[in-house]
Amino acid sequence: MQSLSTFETEVVAQFVDRERLILSEYATPSKDGMRRYEEQHPNIRPSFSRDADRILHSFAFTRYIDKTQVFYLSENDVITHRVIHVQLVSKIARLIARALKLNEDLVEAIALGHDIGHTPFGHDGEKYISNEITEKLSDNPFFFRHSIQSIRFMDKLEGPYKVPGGKSLNLTLQVLDGILCHDGEDPKLSLRPDRTKTWNDFDKDIENKMGKNELFIRPMTLEGCLVRVVDVIAYLGRDIEDAIAVGLINKESIPELLGDSNRDIVNNLAMDIIMNSRDKDEISYSEEAFEKLIKLLKFNYENIYNNPLIKAQKEKIKDIFCIVYDKLLSHIKNNEKDSPIFLDHVNLIDKNDGCYLQSNPPEIIVIDYISGMTDDYFINIFNELFLPTKLPFNFRQLSRITGLSKERLLELCR
Repeated sequence: MQSLSTFETEVVAQFVDRERLILSEYATPSKDGMRRYEEQHPNIRPSFSRDADRILHSFAFTRYIDKTQVFYLSENDVITHRVIHVQLVSKIARLIARALKLNEDLVEAIALGHDIGHTPFGHDGEKYISNEITEKLSDNPFFFRHSIQSIRFMDKLEGPYKVPGGKSLNLTLQVLDGILCHDGEDPKLSLRPDRTKTWNDFDKDIENKMGKNELFIRPMTLEGCLVRVVDVIAYLGRDIEDAIAVGLINKESIPELLGDSNRDIVNNLAMDIIMNSRDKDEISYSEEAFEKLIKLLKFNYENIYNNPLIKAQKEKIKDIFCIVYDKLLSHIKNNEKDSPIFLDHVNLIDKNDGCYLQSNPPEIIVIDYISGMTDDYFINIFNELFLPTKLPFNFRQLSRITGLSKERLLELCR
């Protein structure tokens, strides 16, 4: 029987040989994956495949399930939630990557993690945190961006590796960079990677991106360029179909630019990218396809994203963000250990070592907590903090169910 070390060596060599034979000269080999912290455990999985698994098993990824995409506070079960969006990005990008002979593992990891930092209530929630909270901080104000918060969740707030002020999943630089640069809301005709980046460059990109003006930062890999381009492809037609499903628009009003269904839109744009990017160190559209994409995106903004019918309660939500933030901030400052911000957030990160709580300003801890919430959890926390609730049982019933005395129950309620 082979020793484990010999087996590992053979498996790693097999992956390296496979990528050498299959991948394009412009692809990023898994052996080039750069981690911030050295690891000592067995390494039979390629580095980017390991990253995708780490993201998939993270608490932050689990919270995708109830984060909404465009239509929040909706009772319609068929509309897209963010967990569907990231899977669509992953699926479409991996298909194109296969055709272009790029690293599918790297594409998958970037795609799965690219929206982890999104707030409850989508881009509106992101604006409320930024405009009403982070930009008004007395010390070190900054512009909140979900791409940066995605990095913070994975590189500072959870994982087995202890870092200053928290924990880390220790993902590779190539994956974290792709997530930071994924901004699909700003389409480009063509994207070329900046392959010279280092960890210092990455940290500077984060710092610069926290300014009010949106910066265009090129990904360091062609795979990162691809995910950025596919981000808009994955939501463009899907959002149109969701808008039809909820009765916001009708099919006849959609301009016939890239097809009359999400299927056609995705297929036409994907094929255009493959034809115009093959054997090149860039991801690009044809000028004709890009012009149609911009026109269709403009239609979406005018008829869907900025439609007052889906923004009717935005002022209420904005007020709740501010109210919840202020209350939770007081809980941190007063060290109220029975507050949900301790029970559901601080304690999960610190695990009794106190590093996160002691090393981060109270304001940042509250922002971390709120930005990680799902829509329903956010509303439930507001209700818990501000609305009275009825006890579901009397104390005699609770005592029978729990086996605790009335006195102990009263003590727990204090």
